[in-house]
Amino acid sequence: MKLFDPTTAPAARALALARRPTTLAGLRLGLVDNTKFNSDTLLRKLAERLQQRHDTRVTVTRRKRSPSHEIDENDIKTLRSQADLVVSGIGD
Repeated sequence: MKLFDPTTAPAARALALARRPTTLAGLRLGLVDNTKFNSDTLLRKLAERLQQRHDTRVTVTRRKRSPSHEIDENDIKTLRSQADLVVSGIGD
């Protein structure tokens, strides 16, 4: 069992952000549904608008087991190889 002490300071670590595309035109879109209420609806509506405005297309969709779970390594590999941009939906 792991115990976490909430009174300690968080450990700082370097974080590198992914490069942002200069344009959304024609990009392949990956969607990650985190299973929260309305997350799938939010992602679907966003994907529709991006397609209408920027000619993007959804090429891969993944659904997490629960909001607190990460997606697995195979899903990450699939998203990296089949999508230019990934959106993770929240909902609520």
